[in-house]
Amino acid sequence: MSDVAVQRGAVKALKPRRFGWWYVAEWRLRGMRSYRWTILLMTLGNPVLYLAAMGIGLGALVRVDVAGVSYLHFVAPALLVSTTVAEGFNEASWPVMSGFRWQKFYLGMSATPLAPVQLAMGESVAVSLRLWVQSFTFWLIGLAFGAFDGLVSILIVPIAVGAAMATHAVVMAYVATIDNDVVMTFMYRMIMMPMFLFAGTFYPLETMPVFLQWIGWISPMWHGSQLARVVAIGLPEPGWLIACHVGFLAVWTIGGLLWARRTFTKRVVV
Repeated sequence: MSDVAVQRGAVKALKPRRFGWWYVAEWRLRGMRSYRWTILLMTLGNPVLYLAAMGIGLGALVRVDVAGVSYLHFVAPALLVSTTVAEGFNEASWPVMSGFRWQKFYLGMSATPLAPVQLAMGESVAVSLRLWVQSFTFWLIGLAFGAFDGLVSILIVPIAVGAAMATHAVVMAYVATIDNDVVMTFMYRMIMMPMFLFAGTFYPLETMPVFLQWIGWISPMWHGSQLARVVAIGLPEPGWLIACHVGFLAVWTIGGLLWARRTFTKRVVV
């Protein structure tokens, strides 16, 4: 091979090396079109069903105020966060396993100039873009239901995406290490479901026995829900605790991405 051909190949490889994460994200977003109707149904259906159930159903039975506001106003920010976190969890599970085990897209990409870390970053960027749209749609529907007051409540959207990506990063990193899809079912039943039920989504965490409150303390869903309530209903949280919420989500996100860099590299580099 001539020196000119080698130089041309090196030049062509520069762009993927520099912007490969976006190529992966674009591929991932295009792949989401195969289940776009499911995404659309969940994006529109989840907020309508949840808010109707909490406002018209259970909310009509809960006559007393919770944290100084109506039950609908208390639960709506946490519902936005929890549904966004759940989708972040979903996108980090089966699609990532498929990329390594069944369709093996990641293995094919690893034969190109793309670096393993770009595979993980591209996944995260694509999923975060989807979750921004989903959480913003939930917020708009919540405004129509009267669940959120004022435009300042839009800050719930980045909080929800942050909590979801903290979950997504860690789950994605772990799924890159496994091949047994039975583990995925276990994760949904023993991690996702307890988070949803016991992380203070439907009631203040402190109303639970102390020996169960730890589920919320280690859950991005609870930390995100509390931050969302601070901006939506003025939940009186001390500054140090707000800093703990933000720090927890930041550590989970950064730590998860660093772990994903390692697990993706180990999986695709022979």
